[in-house]
Amino acid sequence: MTVVVADTGDFHGIARFTPRDATTNPSLVQAAAQQPDYADVVEGALRLTRRELSDRPLAEQAGAALDQLAVEFGLRILELIPGRVSTEVDARLSFDTAATIAKARQIIAKYESRGQRRERILIKIAATWEGIRAASVLEREGIHCNLTLLFGLHQAIACAEAGVTLISPFVGRILDWYLKDTGRTSYPSAEDPGVRSVTDIYNYYKHFGYRTEVMGASFRNMGEICELAGCDLLTISPKLLAELESTRTQLVRKLDSGAARAMRVEKIAMDERTFRAMHTQNRMADDKLSQGIADFAKAQVAVEDMLAKRLSE
Repeated sequence: MTVVVADTGDFHGIARFTPRDATTNPSLVQAAAQQPDYADVVEGALRLTRRELSDRPLAEQAGAALDQLAVEFGLRILELIPGRVSTEVDARLSFDTAATIAKARQIIAKYESRGQRRERILIKIAATWEGIRAASVLEREGIHCNLTLLFGLHQAIACAEAGVTLISPFVGRILDWYLKDTGRTSYPSAEDPGVRSVTDIYNYYKHFGYRTEVMGASFRNMGEICELAGCDLLTISPKLLAELESTRTQLVRKLDSGAARAMRVEKIAMDERTFRAMHTQNRMADDKLSQGIADFAKAQVAVEDMLAKRLSE
């Protein structure tokens, strides 16, 4: 029904669950980089940076080392999976189209210099209007993109019309927002606001024949995953993969492209003005996109600080 993707930077978890693809983000890289098991990965990134940029300012070296570290993790992950790995562009560039394009090209060049084909890499970019425009340019160059921090149908439509390869709508973070906003403690899985959001996006895509893949992400519980059975892909943490592995019950397909094509779905003409208006009107999407960018940027700064300290030793 659905391709399973591992949402982790932990090589051991990837090796255990044998997913087709894998995704990482700055927070996952930050966590993995602090573990003794991955000291050699960090050292490899530092060694390359020292060799290539030893005459540059420390801050520039640290930024380059962070990019190299993300690629080092990606290269190791690609040894464990048959499919693709997602590597994230600096979240601090989320509102800068030109800088995002330049950074994505640099990341792909690093992979290709190590013998990896760009077809196996997805560049993760925040689904801002500027990020989506960057992805449109990159896709035309054969650099495939995964648009992340996606919380609303307007973002999804803009991505599909830009020719993006894949989107990652965030199920659990949507649920988090609604629980806080309403004061509720839970939702039945079928009524989970994150599940309903991804379901609407999936049905819209399949009804109108968009080729962009939908990969549900950021899950809080197994019920959310089961309610999205049939989605193109789902990226799942090792903890929830283990829970799924130990569960024996019938899995019912909930999302179906044939059923979506038969639905009555209103087409939305998407341009920048419509995108920004819909985003402003969607408090949840506005809040969670801003928070997500801030959280990823914070994680990136923390890793850069750690790398700068190592580089100065």
